[in-house]
Amino acid sequence: MVAPLAVRLAAQEFLERAGEVLTASAFDAAWRGRLSGTLDLEQYRFQGAAPGLIDTARHDLSNPRLALFLDAQLGEKAYVFAQTRIDRGFDPGLDETEVRVDEYAVRVTPIEGARVHFQIGKFATIVGNWVPRHDAWANPFVTAPLPYENLTGVWDFDIVHSSNQLLQWSHVRTGLSPAVTAVEKQRRLPIVWGPSYAQGAAAFGSFGKFSYALELKNAALSSRPDEWHDGSDARWAHPTLNGRVGFRPNEMWSFGWSASEGSYLRPFAVPLAGHGRGDYRETVLASDAGFAWHHWQAWAEIFATRFAVPGVGDADTFAYYVEAKYKLTPQLFVAARWNQQRFGTIPDRAGDETWGRDTWRLDFAPGYRFTSHMQLKLQYSLRQETGAVLAFAHELAAQLTLRF
Repeated sequence: MVAPLAVRLAAQEFLERAGEVLTASAFDAAWRGRLSGTLDLEQYRFQGAAPGLIDTARHDLSNPRLALFLDAQLGEKAYVFAQTRIDRGFDPGLDETEVRVDEYAVRVTPIEGARVHFQIGKFATIVGNWVPRHDAWANPFVTAPLPYENLTGVWDFDIVHSSNQLLQWSHVRTGLSPAVTAVEKQRRLPIVWGPSYAQGAAAFGSFGKFSYALELKNAALSSRPDEWHDGSDARWAHPTLNGRVGFRPNEMWSFGWSASEGSYLRPFAVPLAGHGRGDYRETVLASDAGFAWHHWQAWAEIFATRFAVPGVGDADTFAYYVEAKYKLTPQLFVAARWNQQRFGTIPDRAGDETWGRDTWRLDFAPGYRFTSHMQLKLQYSLRQETGAVLAFAHELAAQLTLRF
């Protein structure tokens, strides 16, 4: 027992000293900057095809990731932040290792004490309540909630010409080979792609118990990471507008209501004759709630989403999740999450037909914080998808995070 404890204390001391070294200030501490980071070592194992945004043909995957964060306060009115990641792709996969800047932004408070802030750059969306706690250290699970990673039959690479085609892309109609299905995964979109680090500008603030946020982005919530850094005129010709209003009646409860609308089609995709990219819109209405009491924390989000599909109609889907976390001790916690997504109907020759596979997933995750710099999480997920080859799919994940 003594040797492991000594190693843990030595590691704790080293990381604390590293934090001091990576902090600097100037002008009598009016300017302050800090470089920090996390090292995530993830392991996945699953039945059948890789779930969600995981990109591999195998049934297991190791996924290391190094994230570096820069935070700088420049006087009383300006704040700068950036995030750089070294990994094998934004989502877990087997691509070559790359260095990528996921976030960079400048935040300005023009008037001291004013209740409005402005931000410009490339940053996470203001929609919902999961994004502010999506990083590996704050998220009690290894994976994202279902609405942020479950792929639908909507593509951004190409357009739908008929309801039958959309039903095939959604895998409602059978007959596609596993090879074709694997290729199609690179084209399908979820409701929200993770934290949605798109480029744009935002204004936000608070008044008493209420808060507000409004942002103009270059890509819709469903857009893939490759699109977030596209600042071309073609992308900005159809910007996305997101908004959120929050209400915190007391320290225990918080509520929020969000809305978003933007074009999900990529600039190179050719719209149906008589239509433009602006007609292919994703509209999202969402609400969220948070709760904290003693050792309990709980969150929930609901998404009502419509993909406008010219030539077919409106493809509607409804998704939600509810999750809770309980601290058994200051270091040990357990979390559980129920996720579900249901799809509406579209007109077809045989009559109205559901345009996607209704899905539910149950996640369970124990976690342990060895120190304020090291955390281990395990996750078990049980998934059921209408029309899937497996009646129930089991998924396992583990994540070790080192924070400095």
